[in-house]
Amino acid sequence: MAERTGVLFVCLGNICRSPLAEGLFIHAARERGVLDRFDIDSCGTGGWHAGNPADPRSIAVARKHGIDLPSRARQLRAATDFARFEWIIAMDRSNHSDLLADGSEPSRTHLMMAFHADHAVKPSKAPDVPDPYYGGADGFDDVYEMLTGACDGLLERVLS
Repeated sequence: MAERTGVLFVCLGNICRSPLAEGLFIHAARERGVLDRFDIDSCGTGGWHAGNPADPRSIAVARKHGIDLPSRARQLRAATDFARFEWIIAMDRSNHSDLLADGSEPSRTHLMMAFHADHAVKPSKAPDVPDPYYGGADGFDDVYEMLTGACDGLLERVLS
């Protein structure tokens, strides 16, 4: 088997957006029969929640749609993560800037919503995926919808 393509999803604390994106991407790749072609993970630029499962609201919205969120929160390990993953996917511009400041190659560092069909023509105008942490469950539903379209677009891009 050829070497697997690494995809890393990154947000601030790695309990809301990035584990949800990871779970959605795993699900989409499994549905397409290509999961074995990928090394998929998520992390946060901060380490406050390291070792914890995803936020219960992320788990709930994922479960409602038949998606499993397998990961535990961890902080970015720039020295190894930037070597391991070809696709570094930031949930927002703040995390994108932090990744670049930590040494991620600009050509491999992307905004999540740049892969959504609604924004693929002008990726620089893609919106951030908002952090739903301080809001209610409806914010997690909105983030789920955003990430579903973006993960589908990302999978198409990586496979092409």
